[in-house]
Amino acid sequence: MFSVNDNQKIGILLTTFGVFFTLFGVLLFFDRGLLAIGNLLFLAGITMVIGLRKTGAFFFQRRKLKGTICFLLGIAMVLFGWTFFGMVIEVFGFINLFGDFFPDLLRFLRRIPILGTFLNLPVVQQLIDAIMRFTGTSDARLPV
Repeated sequence: MFSVNDNQKIGILLTTFGVFFTLFGVLLFFDRGLLAIGNLLFLAGITMVIGLRKTGAFFFQRRKLKGTICFLLGIAMVLFGWTFFGMVIEVFGFINLFGDFFPDLLRFLRRIPILGTFLNLPVVQQLIDAIMRFTGTSDARLPV
């Protein structure tokens, strides 16, 4: 097992709140304030979980530069009031940044009791596997 220090615990909490505020902001028809708070909490949480140096190394890799630019441009657009277009660009950047991690996330979700039963249904499993092959994310690498 691995140990989690206090900064990482706070980072996990900030990241969770960031995702919650972002989802709640989308549910409330792209509320600018909630989306901005969610984005800032998410970035602060990721930074506290993996550290400042590793965060910079992750976001500014050559192969992830397009995703980083789109993600940060989307955050800036949300902060300046273009919430819908900012979120579209931000989601594109998020997929480009964290797309390599999706197969690992899917493997984890397939082990959760109720959700795993649904995800392991033959029809759902074939659909997800086809999407993974189509997007080229079948070979997973951890983001950091």
